Amino acid sequence: MKIDPNIKILVVDDSGTMRIMFQQILKQVGFENLIMAKNGNDGIEKVNAQKIDLVISDWNMPEKDGLDFLKWLRSEKAYKDLPFIMATAQADKGQQIAIMEAGGNGHVPKPFTADQIRDAIKKAMSPAGKQEQKKKKRNVLAGKVDLKVAHIQITDHLVLGALKHRIEQGEVTPGHFNLITDQMQGWNPIQDGLENGDIDCAFVLAPIAMDLFAYDAPIKLVLLAHKNGSTFVRSRRWDRQQESLHTFYKDKVVDIPHKMSVHHMLAHQFLLDLGLNPGVPGKEIINVRFEVVPPVQMPGIMKENSNVGAFMVAEPIATKSMVSDIGDLEFFSATKWKDHPCCVVAMQDDFMEKFPEAAQEFVSLLIETGAYVEADKERAAQIGTDFLDPDKKIGLNPNVLQTVFSQPLAIKMNDLYPVLEDLDAIQQYMHDVMHIGRLIDLEKFVYTGFADNAQPVDAS
Repeated sequence: MKIDPNIKILVVDDSGTMRIMFQQILKQVGFENLIMAKNGNDGIEKVNAQKIDLVISDWNMPEKDGLDFLKWLRSEKAYKDLPFIMATAQADKGQQIAIMEAGGNGHVPKPFTADQIRDAIKKAMSPAGKQEQKKKKRNVLAGKVDLKVAHIQITDHLVLGALKHRIEQGEVTPGHFNLITDQMQGWNPIQDGLENGDIDCAFVLAPIAMDLFAYDAPIKLVLLAHKNGSTFVRSRRWDRQQESLHTFYKDKVVDIPHKMSVHHMLAHQFLLDLGLNPGVPGKEIINVRFEVVPPVQMPGIMKENSNVGAFMVAEPIATKSMVSDIGDLEFFSATKWKDHPCCVVAMQDDFMEKFPEAAQEFVSLLIETGAYVEADKERAAQIGTDFLDPDKKIGLNPNVLQTVFSQPLAIKMNDLYPVLEDLDAIQQYMHDVMHIGRLIDLEKFVYTGFADNAQPVDAS
């Protein structure tokens, strides 16, 4: 369905940074007739004053949040059918369900891309309703099944790139699968792909995978992708001679890559320990605001926006920003929690059931390749540069990755066995302290059978 590019779109978000990003992304996909509002009450004034064709709203806002705004619209006869998209950091499945039950026409989790916004607008404006999901067909040739594995451009996923390199170089030849890697633009496409079955396996944030499982996504955690590896980068605007860290971070923004992330959890703990009240705008009183933005945009946003105090992100983005004089090190994640999990390898249940030999071989080779990465960091840095930045768009080079690997308590890939107690620590803190996500039965979610059966190999 073709959408009129002149439709009037009301964008509701209390963050000035996010309103600018909305304008940039919507103009990128062809929509320039935009009206901006700062919260739900402001949104009510705007809809009453002008003929609005579509609403795109944040959820967490003071005075009247996005969900209350949506409920108000649906209670008014004139607006009960006004297309409404919630574009928000509320990326967990429970919040998505709440949006649809309140009458929303779509949900785009932050950080989002132009393609995601475009697709959400088409779906919200289409009278056709929900499309029937197609069943995935897997290609099997000469006894080897295509295994599609999704990832993003971070060092946390380097072991996948190193395995791909070893296969392409003929160092290893899988007998049961053909590896197909799919570099995605962010966490949300990976989340969607795992949920709808478009991808067989993904390197994904552990809390995202746990949240999907909590809402019956047919996936299992079969391995860790790495341990450690993230960094909290402080803005250079802090004057250590004039103010404490508490004073500096108070009333500032801290950017994170996803609501359901260990980055969010560790940043929350750090700020809480400073005596601050971090969170997202809404009903609770906060004095440090978390915003979810695309990782590659974090350094530029902090450089341009004096209200951004810091960001927490995976490598190599953090190190690249520090060597570029954009920010300073606040802490490495491993100094707060040594050998913590972060990204995991999540696999579709039906792939495991239909192709157990391929699943076993893949997990065994990942474990072996983790040792391969650790055995030669110089080689790994070159492989990582080619795998993570194939189009040379993010300016990655082996020297940056060498710096990442040389950090104290750096990222580790030679110990990928899942530890249930560590995963439980994540879900307990997020659920009990941060009040997000659902508690799950980790013994049903984590399958260690493939890791248990992997044979130790010297991959040097």
